[in-house]
Amino acid sequence: MLIDLVGTGGMGSVWRAWDLRREAYVAAKVLGQHDAATLLRFVREQSLRIEHPHVVAPHGWAADDDKVVFAMDLVRGGSVATLLGDHGPLPASYVAVLIDQLLHGLSAVHAAGIVHRDLKPANLLLDATGTASPRLRLSDFGIAGLLGEPRMTRHSTVLGTPGYIAPEQLAGADPDPRQDLYTVGAVAAELLTGERPDVHGNLPGGGDGVLWGLIRLLASKDPASRPDSAAAAGRLLAKTGLLPPPGSAPWVTAPDPPEVFDQLPALPPGWTPAGPAKPAASAASAASAASAKTGWTPAGSAGSAGPAGPAPPAAPAARPIAVSTGQEAVERPDSTDGRAARRPLVWVAIGSFGGAAALLATGAWLLLR
Repeated sequence: MLIDLVGTGGMGSVWRAWDLRREAYVAAKVLGQHDAATLLRFVREQSLRIEHPHVVAPHGWAADDDKVVFAMDLVRGGSVATLLGDHGPLPASYVAVLIDQLLHGLSAVHAAGIVHRDLKPANLLLDATGTASPRLRLSDFGIAGLLGEPRMTRHSTVLGTPGYIAPEQLAGADPDPRQDLYTVGAVAAELLTGERPDVHGNLPGGGDGVLWGLIRLLASKDPASRPDSAAAAGRLLAKTGLLPPPGSAPWVTAPDPPEVFDQLPALPPGWTPAGPAKPAASAASAASAASAKTGWTPAGSAGSAGPAGPAPPAAPAARPIAVSTGQEAVERPDSTDGRAARRPLVWVAIGSFGGAAALLATGAWLLLR
């Protein structure tokens, strides 16, 4: 159930949605008019089932006429691109944590025989953790390549984002995990400087230090000079000594520490953090139900002539006269005391109304329980 729009991209829009089966909020990616190649990429992306804390992979999909949609975890902190735009260049220790998590996620992706091929800050999502340690989630596998399987596009077609594409990928090489490692180096350089690589893949001006040494190794023009796996690159990062101990956040002592805010808008009317709002039983129904159960009447309710109190006793019964209706005998009060005779009927009607209202309230409670 789509709720509200939270983002748009080149291949479609992303909505906050309510998953009826999971009874939880999810992100729903909706693709509109699409050609065969786009649809194939969708089928490839929705088929991914990588369970990893630093990967956001689809877990369900549906199609209707010319639209297809698939659901994934809802990540609330925006993307690394959002953080970079809000904060600017990030501290080296913070960048090291982000790159370490990215490399762990890539290890799982590559182990599944997949090359992402479109790593960039906009595809690196963040949980809303404030100034604490960030939690990165790799997303958007729309142009991922599968190792050892036929490509969906001609060799003359280059998929990816200019500035983040490995040289051999630009030349039309088949998918290789080391292409993603090149992009990790490009992304790390951008996070440290706040400057995006140019369309030719030239990294922004670097500095000194062990982290820059690793960045240059990852972004080597020759793929053979790069680490042979994401896990190997992660081990080299660990040797730099930049990764803080678990649970620590050395950047918080900086004058302007990075902070990841909740980027999602407020829920629209009718929705709560726990899901769709449940309609409450009306006050009149609740009061009638209470009256039917206890014999006490609320002030101002139908049939009450005064303040709340015990339900009045029935008026003295009038002498009945049997009348035939053609179906069954019913009793009609003697006309010698019309007002006194009508009082029991009024209270019978009120009791029937209260009983019906109580049944309705009980039924609504059972349905909404």
